[in-house]
Amino acid sequence: METCIPEGYKSLLSIYDTQKAISLIHRLFEDRLGALLNLYRVSAPLFVDESSGLNDTLNGYERPVSFEILRSSHKAEVVQSLAKWKRLALKRYGFYPGKGLYTDMNAIRRDEDELDNLHSVYVDQWDWEKVILQENRNLDFLKLTVMDIVTAICDTQDTIQAIYPQLASLGKLERRVSFVTAQELEDQYPGMSPKQRENHYLREHKTAFIIGIGGALRSGKPHDGRAPDYDDWSLNGDIMFWDDLLDCAMEISSMGIRVDPETLDRQLRLSACDDRRELPYHKALLRGELPLTIGGGIGQSRVSMLLLGKAHIGEVQASIWDQETIDRCEKAGVMLL
Repeated sequence: METCIPEGYKSLLSIYDTQKAISLIHRLFEDRLGALLNLYRVSAPLFVDESSGLNDTLNGYERPVSFEILRSSHKAEVVQSLAKWKRLALKRYGFYPGKGLYTDMNAIRRDEDELDNLHSVYVDQWDWEKVILQENRNLDFLKLTVMDIVTAICDTQDTIQAIYPQLASLGKLERRVSFVTAQELEDQYPGMSPKQRENHYLREHKTAFIIGIGGALRSGKPHDGRAPDYDDWSLNGDIMFWDDLLDCAMEISSMGIRVDPETLDRQLRLSACDDRRELPYHKALLRGELPLTIGGGIGQSRVSMLLLGKAHIGEVQASIWDQETIDRCEKAGVMLL
């Protein structure tokens, strides 16, 4: 979608109170998420070695920002997410089943082609990862984890609205999660694009988790792209909320149970990415040397947008925008940070 500010929109909080509220959301949500999922905060890298295989390749065409390091033979890449790094960190730090970590992840998406109300070149999210057992690699465990994340977001909203009563006019997010597979959406809404399917489904169900993203559906096309080397495409999905202000579905989290050696082998073949087998990270995973995990990312700016009733992501994060976006926001009285 292109940048569009709803007619008559006015921020419910001043710029000063917005900054205070964002800081409070971070503290409240991190504490609640950590308690529900048994996660501990750790420090994480802004960049990784290009040859390590640790960077997220996303859909495969996005170019990471890279640079050379003085007096070093290494070439570094700014992370696009920490999907692989977290799993390696869990092994290095000695985490055991039932325990996990979370961290702040900041990324640059230089090839983002949708600079609009929800998309920015700058990405900030909570990245989390947790060690699990073989018997946890199933849809029931995935769904329970999704419900815990939704609970953490809704609990945070309750507290924020108690502190800033003017936010109560936004109403409450739906705590009950509707689970649907990407194939069921394709069957239910034939002829629609994936985004159109999401909007139709979320308009009715308000909070949903779309299961099975990355693999080809019966149409021959995936619901959305996913790299083959972190999520198991049959045990992953997106958490989405309906945003009444923008009249659209908002993806808050991409997450899933991660690939085991067998799944990685299969997904590398299906995606014609066999060259990755020689990278250090992938070799270790294929040999079964890394723990089984579940994990994902939760958009910090999008959670703030949703809980504070903001019309544009630039109201809760500082980034760079094209002139058309700047002009439209200025005309509507929206201040971009």
